[in-house]
Amino acid sequence: MTDALVLTSALEDYLETIFELVRDQKLARVKDIARARGVKSGSVTPAMKRLSELGLIKYIQREYIDLTPEGEVEARRIYAKHQILSRFFEEFLGMPRPQAEADACAMEHNLSAEGMSHLTRFFEYLRSCPDGQAFLQRFHQCPVTHGDDMSCASCRLHTEAISMKCEQERAQQSTLALLKPGQRGQVTQINGYGAIRQRLLDMGILPDITIEVERLAPAGDPIWIRLQGFQLSLRRKEAECIVVTQT
Repeated sequence: MTDALVLTSALEDYLETIFELVRDQKLARVKDIARARGVKSGSVTPAMKRLSELGLIKYIQREYIDLTPEGEVEARRIYAKHQILSRFFEEFLGMPRPQAEADACAMEHNLSAEGMSHLTRFFEYLRSCPDGQAFLQRFHQCPVTHGDDMSCASCRLHTEAISMKCEQERAQQSTLALLKPGQRGQVTQINGYGAIRQRLLDMGILPDITIEVERLAPAGDPIWIRLQGFQLSLRRKEAECIVVTQT
């Protein structure tokens, strides 16, 4: 999408705010956007006009604001980057949520697609691998620094418990393509590569996100899902790349 190249950080922030408002309350107004961004309504209007010119929102002065299909794609891409950064700072590094959110907001504008993919793979590893979970436990809880010999009895117990839990969770995993309408799954891993993987990440399909299957085409392709309050469609080959634990 070439329009993304002309979006300033401020316009990306406005687009992300509109996405969150539409997701949560089905509509967005200038005063809602101003309140969420902590700015005056008069400064919102020029940004709305620019986003409208770019074809990313439907905007008529003193009317409700909505995302165009192109705007939803772009907003979802920005929001996904914010999510993975803020969760990494808060859940993995233990930062306070306000600071994690602020740093994610500052960094999301410059995070490349390749950086997004690698950060998500690290997220997947720490979430799914027993060794990764043990490392995270030691990082947050252990008062001393340990070597590779795992000499701390507390750490060994953590590792054994996590390993058993991971084995149980793996036994319950399947792919999104195997879920039936009405069933929900929590994402554990995205197995696709290249353009397919990037499209799924840009849609906001990230580890720990819950997806509900709404309906299938008569031949089973495409698959319509509910994600973050929005309905999206996936090709079956895309859904087969998404590993989930049924909830």
